Amino acid sequence: MSDNDALYRLIEPEAQTLGFALVRVRLFGRDDERTLQVMAERPDTRQLTIDDCAELSRRLSDKLDELEAEERDPIEGAYRLEVSSPGIDRPLTRRQDFADWSGHEARIVLTEAVDGQKQFKGELEGIDVDGSIAIRHPRTGEVAQVPFALIADAKLVLTDRLIAATVPLSMEGADEEIEDMSADADTVEEEESN
Repeated sequence: MSDNDALYRLIEPEAQTLGFALVRVRLFGRDDERTLQVMAERPDTRQLTIDDCAELSRRLSDKLDELEAEERDPIEGAYRLEVSSPGIDRPLTRRQDFADWSGHEARIVLTEAVDGQKQFKGELEGIDVDGSIAIRHPRTGEVAQVPFALIADAKLVLTDRLIAATVPLSMEGADEEIEDMSADADTVEEEESN
């Protein structure tokens, strides 16, 4: 059962129990270098704090360990669990993402061409009545209708407008961390010069 859809169905209730919405579950890599990547967010803020990531990681580790003990391990062999927020230039994986981020620039790659094109980049115009994704070409202004079922990969493009729209929940402690990092860099420089 190590396909991404089955893992999503296994992980989603665990995330929901903690009040998080699952954005993406992806198992990638080969042999002992595999990673189970879990992206989640708080529905009200569209972000996840470090504490949130740690809480979800512990819950998922416990669940996966429990399944392994019952000899129902969903992933054979070794892998690394990575839990994170989707970030600013987030992947767009759910239909609602395309509506929620309407007005922002995105890059969409399809599994097969639509009107001779497999890649689209432009401003999201939301979801049409038929469920296709509308994206406006930046130069021509034409709006392409992209079937959701054909999307292989989609993500927001980092722009000043996107940065302004995704201000962090809190900057508390950021100055302290920057100062600590500067102190560590000074220490390393001193040690290297000795």
